[in-house]
Amino acid sequence: MELFGIALTTIALFVSFGFMVGILFGFFGMGGSFLVTPALLVMGYPARVAVGSGMAFVFGTAVIATLKHHDLGQVDYKLGGLMIVGTVTGIEVGRMLVFHLEELGTAEIIIGVMYVLLLGSIGAFVTYTALKDDGSGGGGGHHDPDAEIDPDDIPDIAKKIQSYHLPPMITLRGGVQVSLWMILAVALVTGLLSGFLGVGGGFIRMPAMFYLIGVPVPVAVGTDLFEIVISGGAGAFLYAQGGGVDLTIVGPLLAGSALGARIGSAATAIVDESGIKIYFGLMLLGGAVAVAVGELANALALEVLNTVSFVMIMGSALLVSGAIIYSTITTLRTEAAEAPSTG
Repeated sequence: MELFGIALTTIALFVSFGFMVGILFGFFGMGGSFLVTPALLVMGYPARVAVGSGMAFVFGTAVIATLKHHDLGQVDYKLGGLMIVGTVTGIEVGRMLVFHLEELGTAEIIIGVMYVLLLGSIGAFVTYTALKDDGSGGGGGHHDPDAEIDPDDIPDIAKKIQSYHLPPMITLRGGVQVSLWMILAVALVTGLLSGFLGVGGGFIRMPAMFYLIGVPVPVAVGTDLFEIVISGGAGAFLYAQGGGVDLTIVGPLLAGSALGARIGSAATAIVDESGIKIYFGLMLLGGAVAVAVGELANALALEVLNTVSFVMIMGSALLVSGAIIYSTITTLRTEAAEAPSTG
């Protein structure tokens, strides 16, 4: 009876965790491997099972979230396909670089420091620009993804990249025109970073598609999720062949994320774009601090700091997912209250 109670508690924990991560996944186009794999490792699962089950969960959640973004017209399959080509090449280059650093005996420290710096700098940059632009542009959350994007909403770096007219030129959602070679270059760099740091790369690709290519934020999220379906599916298949996927973990996680991912995806069409960027930036900043504490724990061999790192990751995820739900409900209530006066 006691074992049955423990099993039920574990299932409830996984379902709740899956729901929370699903919201983040659908809203940001990232958050799966960033949260799930460390959590499973802390819970005592072997590394192969933690990574493999995390990948299987990421794949399943990405499918659910991508379908919702597809319904909202927020997936650019042309851009996604091109990004996959460049990303795969970049990942291989990044992997080779890691192997070279391992031979020199400096891989672990360099990767750890770079991960914290990249996570923190992207988080700080996204948060700063979103707070600076809040209320001065970006419009509301409801918009037609096929409508031409307002030039004022395109970041300056993206405008510069779009100005290089190297044929062939590709037309993306939002009326954005970018050179094929510029898209592949961005994909190559993001793939290289992803392969070097050993992460899915969603926290790199999503802002890259907005800040460097210039597509609307909801489309960047939906397209990034489409890419994760491909990469996560391939990874989960390979790990499953080696017995690295535990369905007793993946099943409850997916049960929770099935609802969470749809809520998070739908929220991108409701919450203001600046809101999405602020939450995304804060999520990365919280993650950077948590990972830094984890690296410190490894360096000092203090297990208590590993626990602190895990609690910080879970805490930031809970706060951000809660903020997304609150912001969505508040926006819907405001629109409902304003509807009679505008009708």
